[in-house]
Amino acid sequence: MQLRVGMVTTDSPDPLPLAEWWAGLLGGTITENTGGWFVVVKAAATTLAFQRVDDPTPGKNRVHLDLFTDDLAAAVVAARSAGARQVAELEEGGVHWFTFADPEGNLFDVAQA
Repeated sequence: MQLRVGMVTTDSPDPLPLAEWWAGLLGGTITENTGGWFVVVKAAATTLAFQRVDDPTPGKNRVHLDLFTDDLAAAVVAARSAGARQVAELEEGGVHWFTFADPEGNLFDVAQA
């Protein structure tokens, strides 16, 4: 038996705008929308889903995306231009990355590939 990640799903009180934001940042497209309750974004080899919940889990996300790029400076500018809020800039073990929050506060990292 072999397991693979099918998609990463994010809970949201209003998933469509969040899915549209992520589609724009990743150059992806919305491939499924069940009336704004469950929205799927396909981008390159990544599938993200956003589902409506009445009460999103409070506190720090337990899962976050690590996005890799060949041009860290350009990716940081793109994230900021899209409206991401920079939370941190870190370097450890020779790896340099930025932590951002999307419009609903979900954290994600952008790092040099």
